[in-house]
Amino acid sequence: MENNNHQEVGGNRFFWVTILNIVITIAEFVGGFLAGSLSLISDGFHNLGDSLSIVFSYIASRISRRRQNARNTFGYKRAEIITAFLNSIVLGIICTVLMIEAIKRISNPQPINGDLMLIIAIIGLVANLLSAFLLNAGSKSNLNMRATYLHIMSDALSSIAIIIGGILIDLFNWTLVDPIVTILVALYIIWEAIPIVRQTFRILMQGAPTIDYEAIKRDLLQIDGVFSVHHVHAWSIDENNIIFSAHVNMHDMKISQAQPIYLEITKILKNKYHICHVTIQAETTRGEDEDIIYDRGNDIP
Repeated sequence: MENNNHQEVGGNRFFWVTILNIVITIAEFVGGFLAGSLSLISDGFHNLGDSLSIVFSYIASRISRRRQNARNTFGYKRAEIITAFLNSIVLGIICTVLMIEAIKRISNPQPINGDLMLIIAIIGLVANLLSAFLLNAGSKSNLNMRATYLHIMSDALSSIAIIIGGILIDLFNWTLVDPIVTILVALYIIWEAIPIVRQTFRILMQGAPTIDYEAIKRDLLQIDGVFSVHHVHAWSIDENNIIFSAHVNMHDMKISQAQPIYLEITKILKNKYHICHVTIQAETTRGEDEDIIYDRGNDIP
């Protein structure tokens, strides 16, 4: 029941964040055209992309809650990882386009209404801070929500930079501040998006999570009846769930005698290494001299 309540709260937060982003987008497009501010217009496109990404993130979070079935025996948790990956890639593309346009503006400065630019930026900052507050808790344990949270925080940073730019333009008519601010904010956003891209790409490529395999082997060899562990595989379904499989050499015994050993192996892996799903293939002498990580040619034909 508690998990369902948490999911409903997440859905409500996604909804209100989407509404706030749509309001900001409209305000920045209108204000940007009226003020002649590239940073406002570019941030409007940024917020438009954010609004779409938030909608996709919410859809993905709903899909990820579907139970396992014959078509997806590990469930649908990867939906959020895919969305987080695509959101971060899109964010990087948007920032690259913004930097190109900003560079053009540096060589061809345009008149800007600093007062209007400042007002719209303040409205955007307040809305983005409220959105960030709504998503903050979920961003700590969910890559999909973290990617969305990054979008919102980048918007808040953009608004702060635009506010500073608006003040400088209003006081000193430094119109070059507008494209410079755009470039600096875009670079920062790309820098922040890179870790999410790397982590989600690693999960999608079935990359092994960071766990101590030699320590696992030592722990399993302490179990009475186990004398070798080899052919280990580990991968992540999402950032919180690790799947583990291994071949375990055991003394020749009945299945009923082996079951307590299976339970002990699973207990160690779940409690000490936070592995959620364990598959063990019992063997007597086959492969007992192999390394813990199989590296003799093609593992999976």
